[in-house]
Amino acid sequence: MSRAEVFAGVQSKKEKDDKEEAVRRLRNAEASLRDAIQEVQMKHRQHEGHGPTCNHPDSCVANAIGNLCQSFLLAYGVRVGIGILLRAFNLARGQSYRSILDLKLLVSEKDLIVREEACRIGLLFGGFTGSYHAIRCLLRKTRRKETPLNGFLAGSVAGLSVLALDDPSRRRTLALYLLTRLAQCAYNSAKSKNKFHLWGSSWSHGDSLLFAIASAQVMYSFVMRPETLPKAYQDFIAKTGPVAKPVYKAVRESCRGGPVDLVSLSAYLSSRKCSPSLKLNPYASIIPCSIIHPDSASCLAHNGNAMYSTFRKTFPLYFSLTFVPYVVLHLQKKGKLLSGSTYEEEYNGMIPPLLYCCKSTFSDMIVGQ
Repeated sequence: MSRAEVFAGVQSKKEKDDKEEAVRRLRNAEASLRDAIQEVQMKHRQHEGHGPTCNHPDSCVANAIGNLCQSFLLAYGVRVGIGILLRAFNLARGQSYRSILDLKLLVSEKDLIVREEACRIGLLFGGFTGSYHAIRCLLRKTRRKETPLNGFLAGSVAGLSVLALDDPSRRRTLALYLLTRLAQCAYNSAKSKNKFHLWGSSWSHGDSLLFAIASAQVMYSFVMRPETLPKAYQDFIAKTGPVAKPVYKAVRESCRGGPVDLVSLSAYLSSRKCSPSLKLNPYASIIPCSIIHPDSASCLAHNGNAMYSTFRKTFPLYFSLTFVPYVVLHLQKKGKLLSGSTYEEEYNGMIPPLLYCCKSTFSDMIVGQ
């Protein structure tokens, strides 16, 4: 290739880059001009005595009803989909893979009881989004201005939709969960604006380290301070864990320096098929592995069996909680049922509490099995 051809190629690439840069600047200028025009129009309307108009194409009533229906169908579909998928896992594990194709077994009213709970979850999220939009439009028209206070008041009143859940303990737990999410959102907002951040939050994989510390704290509370955890959560960990409750009690008593209850520990070991002879000092400083896992002489084999058993118990639950919402949301996006970033942000914000409602239900199912 001659020097002239190389120069011509470099020049062509430079012209192409300059053209792309000019197009990018033109688009940025158009966006800035559009925002400026909208701001001038809003100030002009407020100066004339008219409040800011709503940005939805339909009327306020139609917009509120539309959001209510869409959120209800989304939450209802996710809950029913998770129930059907878990039912399919149970059929495949208990009978045969061909039984999944039998609709009478898969979606029968006797075995798949999700109608009432799905309706309640749908009313929870549908009522929240519908009432939120309705109250926000009402405040916008009555106060004749759009401020963060409108959103705060609308969200506070719309939060009463949690009464759609009939279990008071679940309502209280969901409220605490959402309060934690609120604190997380406030912290992320302050961090993005460089107003406040915790030490170590900029570390690489700091979130993984924080998750490991939080998990260690939960397990410490489960073993040493079980009274600090809810009863259902204790039962869930004990059911999916590889160690029996009498052994946890013995470990707790040993770590605290008190006498170990050898009577209950002997009763537990005698109920096992391969129970070793109990030769333990009541004030032992450590509980031996032969008592922690009496059915297996190898710690490595015991841990491997525990991982496999826990995986089999929890995989259907967490696979369903991940797969079904992904399919429902992406099908709606492909069908263009969600129009605009505002709706997408609202639906993305609905997913964590929606998954919590489904997760708490199926955690109770695992404990009950």
